[in-house]
Amino acid sequence: MTAKPPDDLIRDLGFGARVAEQSPLRLLNRDGTFNVARRGLPFFQSLNLYHSLLTISWIRFYLLVTAAYVVVNGVFAVAYVQCGEGALEGAAGHGVAGRFLEAFFFSVQTLATIGYGRISPRGTAANMLVALEALAGLLGFALATGLLFARFSRPQAKVLFSNRAVVAPYRTVTGLMLRVANQRTSELSEVQATLLLVLHPVEGGRKFMPLTLERPKVAFLPLHWVIVHPIDEQSPMYGMTPEKIQQLDAEVIVLLTALDEATSQMVHTRSSYKWNEIAWHAKFADMFSDPANGIVTADLRRIHEIEGVR
Repeated sequence: MTAKPPDDLIRDLGFGARVAEQSPLRLLNRDGTFNVARRGLPFFQSLNLYHSLLTISWIRFYLLVTAAYVVVNGVFAVAYVQCGEGALEGAAGHGVAGRFLEAFFFSVQTLATIGYGRISPRGTAANMLVALEALAGLLGFALATGLLFARFSRPQAKVLFSNRAVVAPYRTVTGLMLRVANQRTSELSEVQATLLLVLHPVEGGRKFMPLTLERPKVAFLPLHWVIVHPIDEQSPMYGMTPEKIQQLDAEVIVLLTALDEATSQMVHTRSSYKWNEIAWHAKFADMFSDPANGIVTADLRRIHEIEGVR
């Protein structure tokens, strides 16, 4: 009969014992990235150009496309210049720089299939380059269009997490609370939250403990949601103080899963709160404004505001 693994191994989230025991950093950054690195694979084996082009920022994507566009035209311009002075009929540039500029802008017209007609190729070499560049332009623009569409259509959650979690009075006990809101105009439904408390004692590895939620799932998220873990006698945080969670280097990991109604696909997001990002004896400020025409309004600019309690 196979022995049942310890609870800590079941709840280690996939980081493994080495990370849990030795890493002094937080496991999960506020933006959802992990503080781990993978090395040792050959460059081409680890390279995934399509995935990289989908996940890099928009600024880097446009800069990369622009750079590729300039480089390709530059390479073909050099090739046209190498074909000789008579390869481009109608070109009026003089000297190496002038001929290169004429060839560069002819390449732009050919790659984009504009073809103003003032300059035309002459000779076998130049015409072969035009045929090759026309094919490269068709394939390149098709690839760029596909990547652009894939980036726009890829479902992503854009959830706003409060900067800090709070420990505030909750019913007859206290509760660990954090606030989330949807930043997109599309609606999220079947929103499910999972909270885990990670403790890192001075000696020994990290301990992973799930936190029971007052409401682990909501059907819709039209305004905002205060996620609450009641700190009762069954809670791993029962009896803890700010000094105690600092000593244990506590971290609260938040995982959210929801259905994006615009794309009908599941989206995921995550974040975490270290012990110094948890405010004690505080509560979240009210985000609601007076209803206008019967419409309840939540001011998302106030999602991070907290106020003290006695």
